[in-house]
Amino acid sequence: MATKKDLRRLRIKRGIRNKISGTAEKPRLSVFRSNTGIYAQLIDDISGLTLASCSSTEFKSSKGTKCEISTLVGKTIAEKAAAKGVKNIVFDRGGFLYHGRVKALAEGAREGGLAF
Repeated sequence: MATKKDLRRLRIKRGIRNKISGTAEKPRLSVFRSNTGIYAQLIDDISGLTLASCSSTEFKSSKGTKCEISTLVGKTIAEKAAAKGVKNIVFDRGGFLYHGRVKALAEGAREGGLAF
């Protein structure tokens, strides 16, 4: 059963998703944060396709804090987006606060060349 905290995040997520949508030219960068990892996807909502994805499980061998690994995930998703010819995105924090690992991922994506 979902906790009160989970239900609150899902309610916030629905509100965010009502306002933003990704296209092929400007896809949505969706972020999911769990206790152990962080995941990012570039999504074209019109055609329902995931253009690129990256997660912290790709960096399990590297040492560092969760925030440092989140920054690496952001840089990697930016590289994958550049390979697809994407420079502008819409950021979807998925109901999580723009703080900590979510913020680190966003800053890493900006360092990698994505604009949002």
